[in-house]
Amino acid sequence: MEENRKIPQHVAIILDGNGRWARAKGMPRNYGHAQGSKNVETICREAWNMGIKYLTVYAFSTENWKRPQDEVDALMKLLRNYMKTCLKTAEKNHMRVRVIGDKTRLDPDIQERIMELEEASKNNDGLNFQIAINYGSRDEMIRAMKKMAADRDAGKLTLEDISESTFESYLDTAGIPDPDLLIRTSGEQRLSNYLLWQLAYSEFYFADVHWPDFSKAELEKAIDAYNKRDRRYGGVREE
Repeated sequence: MEENRKIPQHVAIILDGNGRWARAKGMPRNYGHAQGSKNVETICREAWNMGIKYLTVYAFSTENWKRPQDEVDALMKLLRNYMKTCLKTAEKNHMRVRVIGDKTRLDPDIQERIMELEEASKNNDGLNFQIAINYGSRDEMIRAMKKMAADRDAGKLTLEDISESTFESYLDTAGIPDPDLLIRTSGEQRLSNYLLWQLAYSEFYFADVHWPDFSKAELEKAIDAYNKRDRRYGGVREE
């Protein structure tokens, strides 16, 4: 990575290509998901070492329930195991971990592990690591609007109170800065219902490698590409 580069404060990643990576090696899709899970820890460490403060990964979407039941079951088992591993990693690396998405559809034991992880890591001062589980941005915004409507009915909110910042306070990502950079692996170039509100002014980078092969060098390439972008936020740069 080139010297004197601006490091994005918040990077969001769509972890794509686990299944295709596994198939290319003659292995079952679940093997790819397991290897992809291991790579998350590596990239968390490298991101923090580079100076990234927030990292948000798309682990399981609201649409992923449509996958074959055996794959969904395997992903839930992997998630259970990852919650245990992440608890140890968060303690070792001082990470603060938060889970975004609709947790109510997850099994009670997974919900309990998430609460335990969030509570145990809430005062950590290292990397802010967000995991999107049963997450869909449209679902997130609908849930936010329902909470706002309930607060208006209860007299806690008026129409005059509603602004961008008010709406953001009802989202799963309340208190977390919007991503500066979105990375999607595996060569796909779409958002897939991920952080639609939060990515309004983010830079996009699409990596050709599958997620299990996404390395420190690939992260550096993404940050170098980010540095070549002219971020004007709708304005015009002075000549």
